[in-house]
Amino acid sequence: MNSMASVKQFQVTFDCAEPERVARFWCEVLGYVVPPPPDGFATWDEFNSSLPPEDQGSAFACIDPSGVGPRLFFQRVPEGKTVKNRLHLDVRVGTGLVGEQRLATLEAECARLVALGATRVRLLPADDDNESCIVMQDIEGNEFCLG
Repeated sequence: MNSMASVKQFQVTFDCAEPERVARFWCEVLGYVVPPPPDGFATWDEFNSSLPPEDQGSAFACIDPSGVGPRLFFQRVPEGKTVKNRLHLDVRVGTGLVGEQRLATLEAECARLVALGATRVRLLPADDDNESCIVMQDIEGNEFCLG
């Protein structure tokens, strides 16, 4: 009998102040989409209006339209981000590219994301072990890397 557990589906959950705003940012970054609203509701706004006032706008999600990537879930929390993430997303845009071609691809994507509200933190240049990547922050300061 195989002692290895089967691979389970998972979602990545972000704590944030404005779930829908952050979710829509990540939709743009990753080419994700907002899933359909729950059964019985024509729109997410209609669903949101059905909730008690304290729960309105408290969560939002986005999904990979191909069904391959994990669901991203965004939940409102009262506290702001105060320290470095212990987990971050690596957004792979330069896979298979090296040198100047890789840097040009990373810089172009960085510029696109800055226009969406992301912040460029720093370039980590290639070394003996790793290709170059750009450390960034999303619209609420969560770190991620373009690589």
